[in-house]
Amino acid sequence: MPPLACLPNDPEAQLQASTMSRLVARTSSLQKPELELSEREQIILRAIIQTYVLRAAPIGSHTLARMLARTLRLSPATIRNVMAELEDRGYLTHPHTSAGRIPTDKGYRFYVDYLMHQGRLSQREEQTLRENLSAVSGELALRTASRILGELSHLLGVAQLPSLRDLVIRRVELVSLSSQRFAVVVDLDSAVVRTLTLETDVELNPGELSQLAQLLNERLSGRTLDFIRQHFSMLLQERLSHPVLRLFADSIEVLFAQHESHRVYVAGAQQLVQLPEFSSPDRFRAVIELLENEEMIIHLLESSSDAPLYGVQVKIGHELGDRQLTDYALISTRYRIGSATYAIGVVGPKRMNYAKMMALVGEVAGLLARQQEHSPSVA
Repeated sequence: MPPLACLPNDPEAQLQASTMSRLVARTSSLQKPELELSEREQIILRAIIQTYVLRAAPIGSHTLARMLARTLRLSPATIRNVMAELEDRGYLTHPHTSAGRIPTDKGYRFYVDYLMHQGRLSQREEQTLRENLSAVSGELALRTASRILGELSHLLGVAQLPSLRDLVIRRVELVSLSSQRFAVVVDLDSAVVRTLTLETDVELNPGELSQLAQLLNERLSGRTLDFIRQHFSMLLQERLSHPVLRLFADSIEVLFAQHESHRVYVAGAQQLVQLPEFSSPDRFRAVIELLENEEMIIHLLESSSDAPLYGVQVKIGHELGDRQLTDYALISTRYRIGSATYAIGVVGPKRMNYAKMMALVGEVAGLLARQQEHSPSVA
């Protein structure tokens, strides 16, 4: 059996009679008038998707007939007719001349929206998350989150840092390090602290540094870095000639340059490229190009910017809005600390365990949000 784009979860057992019994109960309880699929069609579509996720091979009518023998007791011919109908309506397709079917984007979407059971993490997985994320904060936490998402999902774990432009300054400190060196400590409102060490040609008086820090706080606190960068001269025009303040003005640009040059962490490529979807040279090359294109990853995460905070969102294939990404799916969420919005998620082939991945992404985001609220990031 090929590697699977899902977490180990007794996969074969999910497709046995007990699961199919729960499936019948679940689909029987769906009373949404907008659903255009019958109960039988829903059961067959769900079984095809679950089996395809596990086996990475087209699913035929004889396979489904054996799997559903205790619940639907349909002949392969009847199941084949239902599969043909689902294909005609855009939920399934068949690769090349294969008699088996695989899900389309529409089929996956229907499954995620209506047929999927809620996913759960195992106790071991929850413990792994707590152990890895409880002792880290700030950018290190995001880097760790991308790594642990990649390891547990066998997909790409991605984490996006917020743009500093929109973060609000809470406090500025100027700390004397020597007679001509001092540290600038900028405390932002989103559990982020930026530090820089600067050097001047003039002798520094600790008392004067304290007075300048007080002035900076009076003029800058409560304003965004972007506003300060654009209006620094106006905010401190009467003291702008002071060498320390001139250095501080220049340091704002350095703060942007340090952060904006790297805004996303990606991990898990080694496991992703082992999946059967990327076994061909062209598909493998496409994954490498994705990994090397930070802007593409950022675009992926920002494609979910319309999702409510803390809500886990799924985008599949063409929903990602880019022809280069039609073979992928994204499960992501956004959470807020102060005025900053962070995004994390997993990227992988459309053949993935959506329920488990949604539970994983949601749990990691919750841990990060709780942790970062109490642990400022120093970088």
